[in-house]
Amino acid sequence: MGKKKYVFDNDDFSVGKAERKGRKLALTILGLFVASISLTVVYYIVFALFFSTDKERALQNENRMLERIYPEMERKAELLEDVVEGLKVRDMNIYEDIFQTEAPELDRILDMNILSLTDSIAEEDIVRLTEAKADKLLSDASRVESNMREIMDILSSEEYQAPPMHLPLGGFSLPMTGASVGKKMNPFYKVMGQHEGLDFMAPLGNDVLAAADGTVISVSKSRKGPGNVVEIDHGNGYRTRYAHLQDMNVRKGRTVRTGDVIGHVGMSGLSYAPHLHYEVWRDTVLCDPVNYFFGSVDPEEYASMFIVSVVTGQSLD
Repeated sequence: MGKKKYVFDNDDFSVGKAERKGRKLALTILGLFVASISLTVVYYIVFALFFSTDKERALQNENRMLERIYPEMERKAELLEDVVEGLKVRDMNIYEDIFQTEAPELDRILDMNILSLTDSIAEEDIVRLTEAKADKLLSDASRVESNMREIMDILSSEEYQAPPMHLPLGGFSLPMTGASVGKKMNPFYKVMGQHEGLDFMAPLGNDVLAAADGTVISVSKSRKGPGNVVEIDHGNGYRTRYAHLQDMNVRKGRTVRTGDVIGHVGMSGLSYAPHLHYEVWRDTVLCDPVNYFFGSVDPEEYASMFIVSVVTGQSLD
């Protein structure tokens, strides 16, 4: 038998070896890359768990503060919602008290925008809805006109007497508003009791004004209880009382005009601080005086007065 001869291919050997080395190098680089990424993630997690930046600390403090104040904010939001609902009811009652008639209804005629639905509504339906809306508007306008005519007849009649709607203090500002009608803390006995008026915090000697035209029906001096008091009859069942006066410039039976100075702020009687205690009565019913000031201040100030008078928990007498 003859011997086999093996031929060594130097080129093939060198090429195969280089390919294996390249593959191994690529895998090594990939492994190092994955390892570096993993280490970076681990370092970040460790840093995030045990170290905080200034911004993170500030956010954490802010979150803790919000957690503490959120219940109080929620309580105040609920209180404001109740106040707004109360304002709606009171506004309706005020309208009826002043104009002696029901407030006109303001029903919404159509809550949808017809023009946005023109592609899906037939033309005859659009015409029908528009006609119905126009008829409703004409009906509402007629009812409003009738109500306004009735109101003007009442206002122009000789028997009509406007309610006491003028502020009873000269130089009034919102911080003068104190506790109004309701259960309030008595400053002397520290118990809850019925407060029958609105307190106006003002300096001694501040002018006290007649809230409407009327006749003085009572002038009394005392060192107890409400102290020096002036009471005015304004007609139509309305009476106003001004208590804790320093002095009184009117006498019983005198006719006064809106804005006349009837006395000055004092501390007579049982008074915790200089203030005017002001009451409004309709026949035998005690009214909340705040309800009668919407014509003397702007809407924003009126709303603020109402809120302050409700949330103020302690009276001054």
